[in-house]
Amino acid sequence: MSIKENLQKIIKSIPESVTLVAVSKTKPISDLMEAYDAGQRIFGENKIQEMVSKYEEMPKDVQWHMIGHVQRNKVKYMAPFVSLIHGVDSLKLLKEINKQAKKNERVIDCLLQIKIAQEDSKFGMQAKEAFVLLQSEELKELKNICIKGVMGMATFTDNKNQIESEFKYLKSNFEQLRAHNCDNCDLQIISMGMSGDYPLAIECGSNMIRVGSSIFGARNY
Repeated sequence: MSIKENLQKIIKSIPESVTLVAVSKTKPISDLMEAYDAGQRIFGENKIQEMVSKYEEMPKDVQWHMIGHVQRNKVKYMAPFVSLIHGVDSLKLLKEINKQAKKNERVIDCLLQIKIAQEDSKFGMQAKEAFVLLQSEELKELKNICIKGVMGMATFTDNKNQIESEFKYLKSNFEQLRAHNCDNCDLQIISMGMSGDYPLAIECGSNMIRVGSSIFGARNY
């Protein structure tokens, strides 16, 4: 099926309350434009340099989501335009995002990446670290960021029960973290679920899914 047909199939299958992020990493501009022409406006990239070059070429009504691990020294390159940063896993990173957002006279929306998988390779903070962060005085001083929710990546496994328990763990922590909303913290988003598991993620409470191969086909390495 074409990219347009893939998109239409996914959109029909998910509730209107769920936001679809088209994961376009490694894909050429022509593929992104095919998705854009089919109505898609939110794209996710995992490398800042690639996102910057695509931003320069694509229409300016596109919302760019940074879904990969973020190196602090590269935040400045995406600070002028990024819509949402999914992979925030430390106060140090939040401070750098705030600093670069202030330079660009913006408020940048962020998600806290919670470690829900059992794999060592997955990034993210422990849930208890997120609770401490949201209650810290240091966070309240960051006026140019807003924490909009949480993101998590399940273990790469065929064990559906394990994936389901990890998704439910993230949803449960999201509900508890919401009790600590403050001026720069307005938790509304649970970003979980990818091509292989997004229907289950939605069942478990996700309202933002990150889908790549089901839209664009296998990744280009």
